[in-house]
Amino acid sequence: MSMDRRKFITKTALSSLATLIGVEIVFGKNMLRDYQPLALQGPDPFKLFKKDSEMIVLNDKPWNIEAKAHLLDDKITPNKYMFVRNNGLIPEEIDVKNWTLVIDGESVVRQKKYTLSDLKSKFKQHTYQLTLECGGNGRSEFNPPAKGNQWTIGAISCATWTGVRLRDVLEDAGIKNSAVYIGYHSADTHLSRDPKKEPISRGAPMIKALQDETLLAFKMNGKDIPLAHGYPLRLVAGGWPASVSGKWIERISIRNKVHDGAKMTGTAYRVPCNSVAPGTKVGDKEMCIIESMPVKSLITFPKSGAVIHKKDTLKIRGHAWAGELEVSNMETSIDFGATWQKCLLEKPVNRLAWQHFSTSIHFPKKGYYEIWARATDSNNEAQPMVLPGWNPKGYLNNACHRIAIKVT
Repeated sequence: MSMDRRKFITKTALSSLATLIGVEIVFGKNMLRDYQPLALQGPDPFKLFKKDSEMIVLNDKPWNIEAKAHLLDDKITPNKYMFVRNNGLIPEEIDVKNWTLVIDGESVVRQKKYTLSDLKSKFKQHTYQLTLECGGNGRSEFNPPAKGNQWTIGAISCATWTGVRLRDVLEDAGIKNSAVYIGYHSADTHLSRDPKKEPISRGAPMIKALQDETLLAFKMNGKDIPLAHGYPLRLVAGGWPASVSGKWIERISIRNKVHDGAKMTGTAYRVPCNSVAPGTKVGDKEMCIIESMPVKSLITFPKSGAVIHKKDTLKIRGHAWAGELEVSNMETSIDFGATWQKCLLEKPVNRLAWQHFSTSIHFPKKGYYEIWARATDSNNEAQPMVLPGWNPKGYLNNACHRIAIKVT
């Protein structure tokens, strides 16, 4: 292209780019109109967060990344396959030596402050494998569509977490009889960068806060928690929406009322208290806070689209979970739910961990098949074969997972 035909950047656009970068772009007038300065090109999330390249990036402001079903085949989810769900900007500077946790609130006996060293030395440490699932996992299937990250099936993980029981720390500070809820406060920054705004500040009733498995964790899978997952201190409350498990925790308030922090009011992480028709407008007062997640399962092997020979028997496996409950039965179907075959189902390694299932399937003839998976919990509630009740925010989709198989 000749020099006189090159389309150089306009002064207005150049000024906007300089504002975004924060300094003058020297020789900026020589840039082509469609050129994007390196300073504004986004980082590689796979390298940044040490994620597998098959992970799916749904959003970069804030970062939200999910796994594909076959990536979640490990019994203990490694970091490279763990979904990322953020509401604000990840803290840029972590001063571990001076990091503190404050326990305060209307219902604390005495406000206390702990260093990480205090937490690790003063309280007994525990390790649990805990299921964390985004409340909006499966949102992409709802119709009418719900706003938000269009998660498919990959906003779920079950890593091991090591830390101290939240109960032990709260009791050390003292809990008044008026205590109703806890609320967390974190070091992440609102997308607007307004220091007065919290991107998210959720919590849980005292009964959940005081469970054995509710941890203030500082290790994930035996190592320091990765930054994207809450380093250096994370609240982990398995079996409930992962938004309850706040990252980068700096303060926990013992409240004398339901916590009213960011993403705790309005329609956030709430569903209609009673069933509504798809597309119905639901008032805030008619919405109930999501607590225990519903029963659900995931086929992790083989990968959807697998091709096998008719004479072969297909071995499948996956995981099932049920929030606060245990999965009591696991089945698969190859005839679109007309009949079901029982699977081998393992017990969880501890409460609130997912359970592993497996079975072998023989196909009667050549052709196209779908394998459906259905879990039933200890209250005898089974996964629906189709979408569950519609809700405005697209939460709690626990419809049966399906994979496609071709038999040749």
